[in-house]
Amino acid sequence: MDSIVSLCKRRGFLFQSSEIYGGVQGLWDYGPLGVELKRNLKDAWWRDMIAGHNELVSPAGAPSSFEMVGLDCTILMHPQVWKNSGHYDLFHDFMVDCRESKKRYRHDQVRGRFVEYRETKIFVTTLAEIEHEADEVRRRGMKYFKLRPKNADDLTVGDESITLDKLDSHDEVLGPDAKSLGTLTEPREFNLMFKTTLGALGGEEDTTFLRPETAQGIFVNFKNVLDSSRVKLPFGIGQVGKSFRNEITPRNFTFRSREFEQMEIEFFCHPSQSQAWYGYWRDRRLAWYKSLGLSDEALIMREHHTEELAHYSVGTADIEYAFPFLPEGEYGELEGIAHRGDFDLRSHMEGKLDPSTSPMTVELNENGKPKYRGSGKDLSYRDEESNEKFVPHVIEPSAGADRGVLAFLCEAFTEDEAPDEKGKMQTRTVMKLHPRLAPIKAAVFPLVKKDGMPEVAQEIYGSLKEHFNVFYDAKGAVGRRYRRQDEAGTPYCITVDGESLTDKTVTIRDRDTLEQTRVKIDEIVEVVRERVNE
Repeated sequence: MDSIVSLCKRRGFLFQSSEIYGGVQGLWDYGPLGVELKRNLKDAWWRDMIAGHNELVSPAGAPSSFEMVGLDCTILMHPQVWKNSGHYDLFHDFMVDCRESKKRYRHDQVRGRFVEYRETKIFVTTLAEIEHEADEVRRRGMKYFKLRPKNADDLTVGDESITLDKLDSHDEVLGPDAKSLGTLTEPREFNLMFKTTLGALGGEEDTTFLRPETAQGIFVNFKNVLDSSRVKLPFGIGQVGKSFRNEITPRNFTFRSREFEQMEIEFFCHPSQSQAWYGYWRDRRLAWYKSLGLSDEALIMREHHTEELAHYSVGTADIEYAFPFLPEGEYGELEGIAHRGDFDLRSHMEGKLDPSTSPMTVELNENGKPKYRGSGKDLSYRDEESNEKFVPHVIEPSAGADRGVLAFLCEAFTEDEAPDEKGKMQTRTVMKLHPRLAPIKAAVFPLVKKDGMPEVAQEIYGSLKEHFNVFYDAKGAVGRRYRRQDEAGTPYCITVDGESLTDKTVTIRDRDTLEQTRVKIDEIVEVVRERVNE
């Protein structure tokens, strides 16, 4: 993971936000290569899920044909949206405070191991990455017991890495930044939404929040889409946009950030068909990641246990990826596919529903009135053929664009051997990104900067630039130029050499196979297009 993070900064994939001022934890900027990779991932999602969808046919595995449309909703919304969605009351993480260091930690993210010295057993925590955890726990344990290096064997460190929420007590816990035991408080809830103010006066009644998800903008626009676009059930509404969560302890590079981008679909269907559609979207979304290069071995589909389900959920499955910062055998969430039932539309119509009731009814205050008032708008659907009126059920495939980028970067990072310009085998760092996702689709090189080769190469570069993001490089030995593009994930390198001036062909080199073939210059645009879209 350290090598991936280093490459991301060195080659301009990712930078820490405000780095010249020391950076801001949990916020990341995308550099020249990173912004192209992220844009390509979002474009692939939009093309495959929304714009390229054919509503006239039933896709494989789908219960029927369906329509897909898009939205782009505002980040700031009416405060009542977040009260009726459940975020105002329920969108919390549990946190612990350290009385000694005055720092705050997310309860389920602090890891540690049991440490024994003589007859004393304590639990030592750390925020170090998993590969450094055991060494850091040992170092902190020796410091706590005041042991010298020659007495290191007297200290026993447990093999099992455990998160803080699995412990019954904090009495024998050494906090991540503490010198004494028992400094951590009991866990308490912490609202994850960022507060802000609408208008210039800034009174309490003007308080709203930066959206923690893009889904609610789709729900409150359900009727607008229905009335304006003539869609019929079943249909989906897709959206790509920024969301914000005030994470207590953002960590693991961009995996858990305070500002992130989501790619979400809210798919509306008849209640009787909702389970079938839930199964369809689970299978389709998993297949999508595999089609873009994530390996079978690194992906799993995990169905949530009953106690894990969100307040609205009838069922939820997570597509999880084996990120290298996690312990071996563990996976991190890449996308969630949730069966939300009719919770959202009914809540925005009637008022916030009480998740403890079954079937759910509107949650009431101490006066017997709805705790939070709904919009009063009719968000039900009437089937024109059967004349049946009902509140649709919703299936939500919700993907993180930033987590997606991170997964594809981790999957792509490879070290192998390839011959240099003298034919000697050298270690090569290569980002084996799928051509659809690669920031740069092709690089164009003149073999040497003379004999008319630069002029031909520049002409080819210009013709390719009209269709793709391509790169021109005439500096250094051609072997070094190849390596620079391998690190950037460029799938194809095109070299203009002496033969190009006579037979009007160029060499195109494949990043992964290292195979080099001759292609006619006037066919190069079409060849690159075909290879990128394979």
